[in-house]
Formats: sequence, C-alpha cells, structure tokens
Amino acid sequence: MLDYSALRAVFSVIQTGSFEKAAGLLNVTPSAVSQRVKQLEERLGIVLIARGNPCTATEKGEWLCRHMENVGMLEAELFNHLPALVDPTEPELRVTLHIATNADSLGTWFLTAMSRFASRSPYLLNIAVDDQDHTAEWLRRGQVIAAVTSLEKPVQGCRRVSLGALRYHATASPDFVARHFPQGVMKEAIGKAPLLTFNQKDRLQGRWMHQVFGEDLNPPTHWLPSTQGFVEASLSGMGWGMNPALLVGEHLATGRLVELIPDTPLDVPLYWQMNRLAADRLVDLTREVTAVATHHLLA
Repeated sequence: MLDYSALRAVFSVIQTGSFEKAAGLLNVTPSAVSQRVKQLEERLGIVLIARGNPCTATEKGEWLCRHMENVGMLEAELFNHLPALVDPTEPELRVTLHIATNADSLGTWFLTAMSRFASRSPYLLNIAVDDQDHTAEWLRRGQVIAAVTSLEKPVQGCRRVSLGALRYHATASPDFVARHFPQGVMKEAIGKAPLLTFNQKDRLQGRWMHQVFGEDLNPPTHWLPSTQGFVEASLSGMGWGMNPALLVGEHLATGRLVELIPDTPLDVPLYWQMNRLAADRLVDLTREVTAVATHHLLA
C-alpha cells in the first residue's frame, strides 16, 4: 500500500528544492519531512532525492513525481465534484505540470499558449528548455508530462499531435555579408565566416548548410544560448545564424537583416507529445497549444 504522506514529502522536496521549504509547504517540521523521505527510500532500497542545493530528483524520483502529478489531477477532479471531501486543516497543494519545449518555440509562440491555459487553470507550470531534437528524452525519462519535440514517432505511453513547422532563415546583417561574402555566399566563404550556435545540441546551422551546399561544413562559431541573443548578435554583425521567421520577419522587411541566400528557408516540423495518463485531463492544455501553433506555425 502506498504511503502518500511519504510520497508527498518526496514530491515537495523535489518541487521546492529543499527539506525546509517542503516542510513549510506541508505544514510540518523539516525533521518530519526528512524522516518520511528516509523511511520511503529505505523501504524501496533506492535513492529518490539527490541531496544538494537545490535538492533534485533521481531518475526514480522523477517517475514518482509524475505519479504524484497524476494523483494531484485526479484529486482536484474528485474534490471539484465532492467538495465535502476536502480537509480544511490540510494545506492546499497545487499541482505543478512539468513541460519541456525548445527555446525558439518558447521565444516565439509557446508562452502565449501557456499563458492562456494558466489564466483559466488551477495548475502551475514548470517549463524546461532543451533542443527540439532532445525534449522527447525528457518524456522517456519521466521528467515531464508533455513536450514540444521534433520527434514524429510517438514516445511510448504518449499521444502525439502535429503542430506545424517552425520556419528559420539563415540571416546576417548587411555589413556582415559585405565583409565575409564579397563574391557571394559560396561554400569556401561560408566555411570561414563566423556563425552563431545555441549550444552543442544545436544542429540547425549544419542542417541548412547541408541542405544548400550538400556537404557537412564546420565554420568557426560563437556560442550563444539565447533565442533573442541570436537576433541581436545577427543585427550587430557578430555572426550569421538560423533565426525564426517569427522573430526576424520585420528585420528582413526593413533590410536590417538579410538572408544569406534568398528563398532557402529551413522548416522544422514540431509535435506535441503528452503522457496518455494525463491527456484526457489536460484537454484544455492541448487545445491551447494546438490553437496557438496553428496560428503561428506553417501547416
């Protein structure tokens, strides 16, 4: 039989990052939280919390947290229909939904969907950011309940909805183009011109170069983990990069930025994948994500 007081203790420590904050959330002493966590870990024979500052979940702890999210949603639904079951002496524990998305979606359209959902929902949101080619791993590891991903194949135990494609343009300032491509944007020149890379997982620039030149090239790069920073760095002439059309459309129209090679966009298909256990209870979340995506992404 599950000891939900212990499960809530583990969940609260991971959610808040400390035993002291979890104690305040649960209205008990830190020693009580520590004892509940220790007893559960000893019973299971595994570590659920990596102690530190902040405390974080182990892989098994992540799965426990997703279970508690589902339990919280079930309880919220039950209490809505049977309010007499609510114990007024118990602290109110609002459910936090853990979701992963890529930085460019967050910087363009995804936050609008989250804001619309949050304005009408009792749930809190914890949004993690990773490359669109890697957010599916967050689902596989049980770290999130839903994700925006470039993976078309459904993750095991998840439902998948096609969102559309996020369009990118290889862009730079006119001054940068004049300095580095006086004879035009050719393979030899682009192999020497500094580009902008978000992080080691970012493959967009390489995909565009392979699409255009048919080869894998390795130009020098600046590392810049910021969607808006990419735009600003392109405008300043620091390097060239793959910028979302949603962010640079006006700059392209005014000439502050130019495409390295006109009419060579890179379209990245995106999908919304959600844990099936939560999908039926989070129809409104999926509805907002798909509605906003339909408005902003390419069909």
